[in-house]
Amino acid sequence: MLKTIAAVQENADLLHGEAEIESAIATMAEQINSELKDSNPIILCVMNGGIVVMGKLFPLLTIPCTFDSINASRYGSEISGGEVKWIYKPETDLNNRTVLIVDDILDQGFTLEAIINYCKQQGASSVYSAVLVNKILDYSKPVTADFVALEVENRYLFGYGMDYKGYLRNAAGIYACKEN
Repeated sequence: MLKTIAAVQENADLLHGEAEIESAIATMAEQINSELKDSNPIILCVMNGGIVVMGKLFPLLTIPCTFDSINASRYGSEISGGEVKWIYKPETDLNNRTVLIVDDILDQGFTLEAIINYCKQQGASSVYSAVLVNKILDYSKPVTADFVALEVENRYLFGYGMDYKGYLRNAAGIYACKEN
């Protein structure tokens, strides 16, 4: 497996470098600070992919907020999605709270849609979403993100929280796998 991962990383195309990503996250933080300044939001980090963007974004938020996490996945360590699997739900009461969901990527939108619906079912007064990457697809998604740092082409991505078969989340850039 390690040889496969090394080959994927070596042959990948760098789409966005670290400086560009950091700048895009800072711009997204400014938008969030402006939009949610009076809402006392709870920030929900979508694990595991959202951990890198959350770590970069959270210190840039100047608004009063609290933090928790949620873990729902369609991918696991696979490269194609299936049913949404709930791994962890937040312990914080979402009733009458503004919720900001932070994730790495808005791909097909099914996982984010399930998380938004969960928050609404828990009584959230409003639900926003922020993603590092919005993947451009040739069809409509069931949801759109309120805050987007970067738009990317429809390729399989890794780095900055996004993984390839559970690996490469820690890559210091956003990479696309070579087309086969």
